[in-house]
Amino acid sequence: MHNSLQLVLETKKQCCFEHQQNPAKPEVVVLARIGFLLKSTKKGFTLVELLITIAIVGILAAIAMPIFRMHVIRARLTEVENAMAVVKSAVSAYHHDTESWPTCPTINEVRNSLGVGIGAIGRVSQISVDANGVITATVDNVDPTVDNRDLILRPTEVIGGGGSVSWVWDWSADFPVHLRPRS
Repeated sequence: MHNSLQLVLETKKQCCFEHQQNPAKPEVVVLARIGFLLKSTKKGFTLVELLITIAIVGILAAIAMPIFRMHVIRARLTEVENAMAVVKSAVSAYHHDTESWPTCPTINEVRNSLGVGIGAIGRVSQISVDANGVITATVDNVDPTVDNRDLILRPTEVIGGGGSVSWVWDWSADFPVHLRPRS
């Protein structure tokens, strides 16, 4: 700061001397020269500032990406759960009408016997209904952690004489705990 002040004073002296030599020069020259000397030459960011910014963005990305991936997997599993809910409604209606459970070992039989249009669901490779009313769906095209594993809906009891059925979620033994449906 001392050198800058010294330059400003020298410039002011020179301008005053020039002004005495040529009084037609305006005083603005002094202010312009002083302003020019006092201007900051710092433009842009330092390397340290850029490295800190990159580190912060990297840390945030490292935290956010696994969370985002988990939400994508859960959203895809919701498609499977919704497809199973449609089949569950059809099985409940069948049980209400016939007082027995349908037996549909393949997707085509579920579609044809129960009239359920689940062919467009790309997250289920196989779905079946056994003689006890248990609906089993094999998960596909979701994530390697859950692909080829089963989600199961089991009827637990028929409530009252009206034919209402209560359902409970179940899954294959190797289905990840944090991705299991909540009852």
